[in-house]
Amino acid sequence: MLQPVELANFFTVFFSAAMVILFGALYALLFAWSRVSRRPWLMPWAYAAYAGLAASVLVLGRAANLFDGGLWTVVISLMLIGYLLAPHGVWHLCVGTHAHTGPGDT
Repeated sequence: MLQPVELANFFTVFFSAAMVILFGALYALLFAWSRVSRRPWLMPWAYAAYAGLAASVLVLGRAANLFDGGLWTVVISLMLIGYLLAPHGVWHLCVGTHAHTGPGDT
């Protein structure tokens, strides 16, 4: 059974949830900027933002009592794996979709 968040952990849940959003957006932004502008030196910063995202998710899960060894542990793990791999998949999809088009092509 899922236990409610303790009042003492409310600020931790609120702050870590905000950090999940910020680090997730920063990861996506740096990943895309690195690829679009051909600046590979930005990619380590993107992965550092992902590490911040992962740490924030783990803090959030612990503060919200989600690590009971059940379904929520699986959901959190799949979310972290998916968010690590999704930008790569989207990038390859975009490159493959636009590879044969040029200015004025339909």
